[in-house]
Amino acid sequence: MRIPRRGQRFEQRFVACVLIAATLIGATACRKKPHAPTTPPAPFAPAPGWTETGVASWYGDPYHGRQSANGEIYDMEQMTAAHRTLKFGANLRVTNLSNHKQVEVRITDRGPFVDQRIIDLSRAAARGLDMIGPGTARVKIELLSYGPERVAPPGGLFGVQVGAFAERSNADALARRLTQHYSPVEVRRRNNSRAPWRVVVGSKHEQSAAEELADALRREYKDVYVVRLDESGN
Repeated sequence: MRIPRRGQRFEQRFVACVLIAATLIGATACRKKPHAPTTPPAPFAPAPGWTETGVASWYGDPYHGRQSANGEIYDMEQMTAAHRTLKFGANLRVTNLSNHKQVEVRITDRGPFVDQRIIDLSRAAARGLDMIGPGTARVKIELLSYGPERVAPPGGLFGVQVGAFAERSNADALARRLTQHYSPVEVRRRNNSRAPWRVVVGSKHEQSAAEELADALRREYKDVYVVRLDESGN
């Protein structure tokens, strides 16, 4: 058997090392190769008549008066709803499959972000389906039509709610503190609420002006949001 000379053995080892290093570099490069960015899917816009069946829930406080995903101010007493993918402005018929009651809602928000739930209804819509108490219900939703993605609010009066209380005395105490820096400040009662006594600051004819006031109040207070003053229940 021929024994390789010392120089040949060194050359063979050197070549082997180079091949191993090249393999490792290539593997590392493959692992570090960035994935191509993915484009978020466009809002789901099926044709009218499309249906979906699943569990519905509803939402009210503390989202009432806050901005919905489409830019409107959420009013839990309007017939609106949240869906994860349907195009804003979609008009739906929602049927409670346990009692066959129906309501029609408009999609203005995103959600619900809970497994097995397909739609999040306003409190008014949930009341129409008789699901306020249970909190959820199995429903069928049917797409009726499409409207504008965002509806501009009509002219009116806007204020800023700074707190809501079960006891009138607590609302009065907050109102007294606020009157030292703001005017007008009033305590309003909203029926059918566990915290009916609301402290409202300001009276603005433009929603944008009320939103600026809300931004200022948020520097000191929590759960501050714009409300309509010229509608029943407010």
